[in-house]
Amino acid sequence: MKDNRNQPFNQQYELKNAPPSAELENTPDGGEEYSLNDDRRVKVLSPGAMVAKRFFRNRIAVLGLVILSFMFLFSFVGGLIMPYAEDQLFYRTEYQNKEYAGVVKNDELRFETADGQSFDSAAQAYTVLALQQNKDSFEFLGVEYKIVTEGEDLYRITDAAGTTLGIAFKDVVASSVEGQNISFDLRLSALKASANGDASFTVDGVSYELDENGVLTSGGDEIAFISRYVVNPIMSDVFLSRDFKEQLIVSLEEGHDAFKFTDADGTESEYKINYRADVKTWSVMKATETRTYDTYASPNRKHWLGTDRNGMDMLTRLMYGGRVSLLIGFIVELIASVLGMIMGGVAGYFGKWVDNLIMRIVDIFYCIPSLPIIIILGAAMDALSVPPKLRMIYLMLILGFLGWPSMARLIRGQILSLREQEFMVATEAGGINVSRRIFKHLVPNVIPQMIVSVSMGIGSTIITEATLSFLGLGVKFPFASWGNIINDVNNTYVLTNFWFIWIPAGLLILLTVLAFNLIGDGLRDAFDPKMKR
Repeated sequence: MKDNRNQPFNQQYELKNAPPSAELENTPDGGEEYSLNDDRRVKVLSPGAMVAKRFFRNRIAVLGLVILSFMFLFSFVGGLIMPYAEDQLFYRTEYQNKEYAGVVKNDELRFETADGQSFDSAAQAYTVLALQQNKDSFEFLGVEYKIVTEGEDLYRITDAAGTTLGIAFKDVVASSVEGQNISFDLRLSALKASANGDASFTVDGVSYELDENGVLTSGGDEIAFISRYVVNPIMSDVFLSRDFKEQLIVSLEEGHDAFKFTDADGTESEYKINYRADVKTWSVMKATETRTYDTYASPNRKHWLGTDRNGMDMLTRLMYGGRVSLLIGFIVELIASVLGMIMGGVAGYFGKWVDNLIMRIVDIFYCIPSLPIIIILGAAMDALSVPPKLRMIYLMLILGFLGWPSMARLIRGQILSLREQEFMVATEAGGINVSRRIFKHLVPNVIPQMIVSVSMGIGSTIITEATLSFLGLGVKFPFASWGNIINDVNNTYVLTNFWFIWIPAGLLILLTVLAFNLIGDGLRDAFDPKMKR
């Protein structure tokens, strides 16, 4: 240390207040310089900091990191702030024309059997044949039948003793009261009065009146009405009033294809009439207010990316689908990395027959046709109706178990080059056990290469999962993944008309895989700068 007592006071003050490690020396030209051990002169970075610095200097790698960060925020944070659940269904109310009633004009004879009598379809067929031949009787299975004409298109069939067995008619007696049953005797008397123009008649002591419009009443109460048209509702719980039938029949006779009718509670509805020439019937369609799934709704304020074929919010499904796709990618690569690290580390360190055995196992795995096996296993899980959550776990295990050989080869190659270096000789001389040598000294030195391989492998795994889900062999409903979201595009109509179903999911897959590849390239260059030369 130089004697500074003869130096000016200001220089003594600067030396006194300088850091302990600093020494000022006079240069030949009278200047000052720091010594080599001065902390302010040499700034040394740790290996990790140097890798990070090189990585963040790579703008393309930083772009990949930004994209990947957005994907994680979109998938894991977006699902938390969205007001909708992953499997929440949305509905819309619309008017749909549904078949309401059927109408047929009764141009052929109908039959009804009297109470307690036998008059089967075969006897009815013989009755029609006899009428066509203008016969008033016929014999069938040794039984004689007689045909009594009661009016126009109205016949009563009796046996030889005169007992009524049934009737044949074209006009139909329809009840005007819901749930009311028209007896055989009342039907026969009403048809007979209508055919003969009678205004009244009596059945079982009860008087009935029949007006010119075919309306049957008793004591002022409407009982039934008679018409040549048969009008029946499609639904068994629907009752058609006489007013509705009369308005429908008028529309048919006037050749209208639609009419409006106001029911008892004042609600007006529109009905459309379609004639089916093949069966000579009319189909009555009613515009009914129907609550249906809000499928393929276009983007709007409520659903920014519309809805899918199940009426679920597309944006929410994309968020939850990102969770599944990213988790599958990371977990599969984690499984493959752990297995590959163990197998590759053991093979590279021990060598000889151990290395030969493990490498032959790796060769066998490389010869396995992965995609056909995954397709077969997916079909088997479909046949066994494996629950969607358990199916997703199986998918990750299968992909991870089939993906470890490439990682094992990478680890083995790196360890073969490291095990003969001086630090490994030192660990052996120090008596460190084998497992510690492998996993504490060898494996950490191959972590950089493994990180690069994993970052690129995750993108490949996401594409594999998306492909399987698109084929219906991966993640199943109600869970969403980007792959099964774009499964809808196997329908050409959806592909060409609903872009918001498949384009967003396809872009997310593209950007995510691209981000992982950019990060992998950046890490490779950061860990080994010579790769750029």
